[in-house]
Amino acid sequence: MSRPIPRRTALLSIAAAVLPGCGGGGGGGGTPEGPQLPIGPVAGPDGPAWPGFGRDAQHTALSAIATQDLNRITWSTPVDDAPQYTTSGTLLIHYGSPVISPHNTVVYPVRTPTDAFRIEARSGANGALWWSAMSDYVMPPHNWVPSFNMVLTTSGRLYAPGAGGKVLMRETVEGAAPPAFQPLVFFGAAAYNANPAAFNTTVFINTPIVADAAGNVFFGFQVTGTNPAGLEGGIARIGTDGQGRWVSAASASADPAMTKAAMNCAPALSPDGSIVYMAVNAPAVQGTVQRGYLLALDSATLTVLARVSLLDPATNTPARVSDNATSSPAVGPDGRVFYGVLESVSGAHNFRGWLLQFDPLLTPAGVPGGFGWDVTPTVIPAAMVPSYGGPSTYLLALKYNNYAPRGDGLNRLAVIDPRTSQADSIIPAVTIMREVLTILSPTADPDNPGGREEWCINTMAADPVRRSVLANNEDGVVYRWDLVTNTLVQPLRLNTGLGQAYTPTLVGTDGAVYAVSNATLFSIRAA
Repeated sequence: MSRPIPRRTALLSIAAAVLPGCGGGGGGGGTPEGPQLPIGPVAGPDGPAWPGFGRDAQHTALSAIATQDLNRITWSTPVDDAPQYTTSGTLLIHYGSPVISPHNTVVYPVRTPTDAFRIEARSGANGALWWSAMSDYVMPPHNWVPSFNMVLTTSGRLYAPGAGGKVLMRETVEGAAPPAFQPLVFFGAAAYNANPAAFNTTVFINTPIVADAAGNVFFGFQVTGTNPAGLEGGIARIGTDGQGRWVSAASASADPAMTKAAMNCAPALSPDGSIVYMAVNAPAVQGTVQRGYLLALDSATLTVLARVSLLDPATNTPARVSDNATSSPAVGPDGRVFYGVLESVSGAHNFRGWLLQFDPLLTPAGVPGGFGWDVTPTVIPAAMVPSYGGPSTYLLALKYNNYAPRGDGLNRLAVIDPRTSQADSIIPAVTIMREVLTILSPTADPDNPGGREEWCINTMAADPVRRSVLANNEDGVVYRWDLVTNTLVQPLRLNTGLGQAYTPTLVGTDGAVYAVSNATLFSIRAA
């Protein structure tokens, strides 16, 4: 489809699907607000880490510490040396989630003008640089720029993606001169070293890296041509001993059309760590639905335990598993698995998609959620919502946009209940998870009269101590959603507002809040 892109509602035509992203606006390349970085990093304070995408291997995004008030930006730093703004002023790139060590070292990727990535480590306390190092990572073929996501293990190791399917491992991130990165190759270092160029041009890590409690790591990859090791796109595991194994998407799904791990989809682990969940999909082809499967694999052997074709609940036909999304499985404390997809008929659900739910072995279990596009739900204890009186011990928090012009443009956040239901407001014949709380975006959308600015998040941090959720908005403000009063409080302006592919919020060891907006990482604290 061909259509103009409104200033604050980026809708791109990808594989015959018009996909929403936070809209443009505010101009490109403006200087973000916030103080200049000081000289001399400061260690600590120690506290609970934020090891990777969605914080833990279940991607619950649940903070283990009370967050500070959103009073001021204490430091900020670019995560992109040359942001690629569209003509409408949008940023169609998924910036990877920073990781934060138990000693409050903040590690994050910076995209360079040549599409390479530099890894930087800064003091969370004052933002001063500890160290930086280049990755040789090469991005897979893409439309929206995919994310570069690292992970910290419980032992303090940092794993980052490298070229040709390599993973780069550093024993620690602490101090000004930690040990050098060591390359680990899931298909064998000898094979890679015999012909690096053959792998660097055909094998690409295309998902975040996730670690289990023991320090084993998991990730997805894509293969675009023949290679000496006979690799096909799929899922890989590297153990704490450096030994790797992999399974192809085609064999694990029992469907030869599945050629790779779904782009940006972070593997998730069951609460006991025995099962790894991963989505795989077919290539994006114009005029067809980019369909996919969700897989349950034995986390030690990658043996297939279960697989399920991802279906649109409104049509019972294959849903879209888009390479422009970052949707990743989230796992509840009871082992239920939640995964977001797009509707099979482009725009039939206002580009909101659906949040599917399954039991631990991927049998459909309960009704879908009313939103699934480019989001990983935050799993929160039901006690965070005092007004809730239903049967669930946990609820799901997520963005709940309703994209104009098909939708009403009244973009919201929502807390939904996976165990109770209601009729969907857009397709009433579909029963969805009940909306426990919703809250409207506070800022009018100048491009959609009567509408409100979008929530620009793909995963948001939840604070169980203060019973609140932290989320970015495309108006350039980060908010605390108070789940006790159902109000937006402590608004803090980061910039004048910019549309971009969705970004994460996270929490530091001292309760500082971190957000990415307009190609900049912000550290936010109390006054």
